[in-house]
Amino acid sequence: MTCNMGNLDRLLRITLGFCILATGIALNDDRGCILIWVGLIPLLTGLMGSCPLYSIFSFNSKG
Repeated sequence: MTCNMGNLDRLLRITLGFCILATGIALNDDRGCILIWVGLIPLLTGLMGSCPLYSIFSFNSKG
């Protein structure tokens, strides 16, 4: 996968992913489990630097 995300985009996704994960862990119930899975999406795309939806729509925030 090619890197199609800029540094600010990556930083925001990683921060958002950690916040959602922390909330999911703190809830410790069914809603928390869902939030953990949802939080993994922005975290992993931010760490990889590539977003599959950006590729589909030919969007690039890298600059």
